[in-house]
Amino acid sequence: MRFLRTVGLPFCFFMSSTLALAQQAASPMAAPGTASSRIVRFAAEDWPPFISRSLPADGMSGAMVSAIFERMGYVVKYEYFPWKRAMQFGLASPRYAGFLAVWRTPEREKLCHFSVPVGNTQGVLAYLKEDGVPGATLADLGQLRIGTVAGYSNGEQFDGMVARGELKTEEGLNDATNLKKLLIKRYRVIVIERHVLQHLLMGRNFSKAERERIAVIDTVFKERPVHVCFQRDAEGAARQKRFNEAARDLDTARLERDYWKRLDQSLAAAPAHP
Repeated sequence: MRFLRTVGLPFCFFMSSTLALAQQAASPMAAPGTASSRIVRFAAEDWPPFISRSLPADGMSGAMVSAIFERMGYVVKYEYFPWKRAMQFGLASPRYAGFLAVWRTPEREKLCHFSVPVGNTQGVLAYLKEDGVPGATLADLGQLRIGTVAGYSNGEQFDGMVARGELKTEEGLNDATNLKKLLIKRYRVIVIERHVLQHLLMGRNFSKAERERIAVIDTVFKERPVHVCFQRDAEGAARQKRFNEAARDLDTARLERDYWKRLDQSLAAAPAHP
């Protein structure tokens, strides 16, 4: 199992081209001109290690999006908000071209022009070892309190079972809050992305003893890509098309592998967290 945490100087030169600074502009994609005027802005929730101000190149998805826009001659600026506000601003504000990182659902197809994948995620069910395995399938969880994050989609099967009243869920503010609630047994199980869980457990807010209490079931959810949600208008459709065309010129799968590899290498060089 790969454990991730925020890193500093050992990784500071990784993908430095995606960290270029530029003057701010009023529109989400400034008119072509000098390099410093070509800026595109996205709203995002801080969701490490995929998109985060605390990680090199703004996380794995941030690094990928920035690399693709760099081929188009743009510098990307990410501005961070709680998830629901990131969605609202990304969908409606003229300041932003959209928001990320987003799971694709039939409902969201009506709201977004989705990009090609900018990372892959794997949902898991996290539980406490001391309480035993809660079940092997979603149907086994029917009588348990399950922690989820408000505004998140957890796949068609899970979301459908919740809508039909077959699963009992309680929405929390974010993954970190849900993990703390799991540790104090407010929840019997939580739904969380695998890399996100690993990143949280290696952070300063959780101890080694707490990490050792957590186990996961990783056979319930399918792997799902995340995307950029471009605003659903003519301009957003044009941005999506240009972005997807530029992405074809990059080996995004290798970029993703390299990011995780280099992040792991920097962690190996960092002092162990107690």
